[in-house]
Amino acid sequence: MHVCWRRGLIAVSGLLAGFCLGAEAVTFGESKTLALQIALDRRGFSCNTIDGQWGRKSQVALATYCALNGYAVPPTPESARDILFPAEPRLFRVAIVTRADCESLVRIPSTPEGKASLKAMGYETIQEMFAERGHLTEGALRRLNPGLPWPNPPVGSRVTIPDFSTVGKEPVASVLRVSLSRYEITAFDERGRLIGLFPCSIAADKNKLPPVGELQVMSIVPSPDYTYTPDRVAKGGRIVRRLFPPGPNNPVGMAWIGLTLQGYGIHGTPVPERIGRAESHGCFRLANWNAVRLRKMCETGTSVVIEK
Repeated sequence: MHVCWRRGLIAVSGLLAGFCLGAEAVTFGESKTLALQIALDRRGFSCNTIDGQWGRKSQVALATYCALNGYAVPPTPESARDILFPAEPRLFRVAIVTRADCESLVRIPSTPEGKASLKAMGYETIQEMFAERGHLTEGALRRLNPGLPWPNPPVGSRVTIPDFSTVGKEPVASVLRVSLSRYEITAFDERGRLIGLFPCSIAADKNKLPPVGELQVMSIVPSPDYTYTPDRVAKGGRIVRRLFPPGPNNPVGMAWIGLTLQGYGIHGTPVPERIGRAESHGCFRLANWNAVRLRKMCETGTSVVIEK
């Protein structure tokens, strides 16, 4: 099945070059491009961070969704929203900044010693926290809520973010496919049907890329800690490892999916807006919300196919 939908994606890719944003809506929150990104994300076709801008990741998410469901790709994102998701319910919700939210904020130290001393590697600002809750870029969060004193609106502030509370139980993945050339992870159920697409980052050093072939999921850890090992040690010195506590600003984010290749895994990241680049140390990075979603779709023994 994955071959069929990929052929369909290739067939429609030529249409994507002509996509444009068109005239801006009356307000940012009324943008049909924004609505389309939310609708696709709800169905497991992630553009990574939602921003209301029509770029490559959004193109791939829409084309994949259309190819899977046998739809022709509409000529613009605005028409795609009108044709494919004309009655998408409750795009946004209003979230309240609580005292607990504010009290949970931390300052992330720059040194390994400082990071290891924290009780949790939480969010540094309310802006960072609520952008992640809405799968948004921080800029898009500010545009949705222009009247608030960012980055830290006070307790009781009402913040509009995309609503993902209606997303149900995640389907079970039988196979994950990691594409090193397309910077994406796709998930398939036992019938071979595509059930999720997630942009990812891969290793910057080609020597650290895992070999093409099949692995399995070996471990699944929600809210993992992280063992920091320095890249360099002074001559005659000794390696001092540090244990960083869990949290969204932990280097592996909010989920760890360990693979049967020592030291390799799929995990979250504290910088979701940088996903889609070759800059990791060898593992596969996802936005935290996508890592959590994929973690819920997997189980120990799930097949993971690394491909070019």
